[in-house]
Amino acid sequence: MPVQTDDTLPAQYEQLHIGVALYDPETASLLDANERLEELLGYPTRTLRRLSVDEYSANTYDYSCPQLRRNFRAAADDAPQTFRWRVKRGDGTLVWVQIHLSALTVGGRQRVLAEVRDIEAYTTASQRIGLISRIMRHNLRNDLTVISGRAEHVDALADSGQIRDHAAKIRQTARRIDRMTDSVRQIERATTATAAHRHRHRAAASAEDAVGGLREEYPSADITVTEVAEMWFRVDGTFPQALSHAVENGIVHADRPDPSVEVRVGESPNTGRVEIAVRDECPPIPAVEIDALETPGENTSTAHGTGVGLFVIKWSIESLGGEVTFQRRDEGNEIGFLLPPASPPEIRA
Repeated sequence: MPVQTDDTLPAQYEQLHIGVALYDPETASLLDANERLEELLGYPTRTLRRLSVDEYSANTYDYSCPQLRRNFRAAADDAPQTFRWRVKRGDGTLVWVQIHLSALTVGGRQRVLAEVRDIEAYTTASQRIGLISRIMRHNLRNDLTVISGRAEHVDALADSGQIRDHAAKIRQTARRIDRMTDSVRQIERATTATAAHRHRHRAAASAEDAVGGLREEYPSADITVTEVAEMWFRVDGTFPQALSHAVENGIVHADRPDPSVEVRVGESPNTGRVEIAVRDECPPIPAVEIDALETPGENTSTAHGTGVGLFVIKWSIESLGGEVTFQRRDEGNEIGFLLPPASPPEIRA
């Protein structure tokens, strides 16, 4: 970090794509800011110096301004603070931002450095997903329970094979929609997860835990986890849900009654990241479904049946700072996870 001797930000901060500001922690008054912060707040720095933090805060959301001031003082005491905030821009519009506060000493005086990111689009998307998830969890699921129950009654009272076939199809469709509601809930979890809930794990051990339930659910499937190299990472519950989706796709879409899926855990030779490859023996995943991950739309095809599951995989891994790759093999597909590595725990004597 550039060495500072006065309450002026170094010129290097103008090159950043996030808002940066210097604050007095006792008064929560802004001392200097880069151009990106001026764009975010809609005021020039000379005006921000005159305004109190209350005047550019929409304090009806999440935090009160007194709480914001407490965050400044805590950061100055070497307790970094990360939180989201609703700001009121110069033109009156409200925008969600994420703020990270850290202590900084300038000319022997305590100061707080604020890093501010615009998360309005992310927050809006998360809220919409949350609404859809609640609708699917409650309204739709209640209706599915009624449909499934009625199908059971029809089957029990049916006096012909044709009626029983219709009842079985109803139950099958209801189960498929029920699984879709689970996927939406998992997507919601991935888009709202935070780094605070992540813990360090050995990658191969996490992979074993993730596929344990699938071995019980699909006893005829051969699921193996191979540790090519010992790797560690920091993950939360979104990792096992992503891996289980990838492995289950390799089981249910196989053309044989005893499918085989291999999970290989190692180090990416090019980047040093944790590399997890899920190899199956299924027909190729249609390109249209993979393309839809980048440009989702209302008419997205899910002919392979994995469409929603692929979104769960993508958003779960990306929420952990990783990326997902897809490759076609001679016999099957390979879904790759690339995740940031973590150092292994220290061995105490």
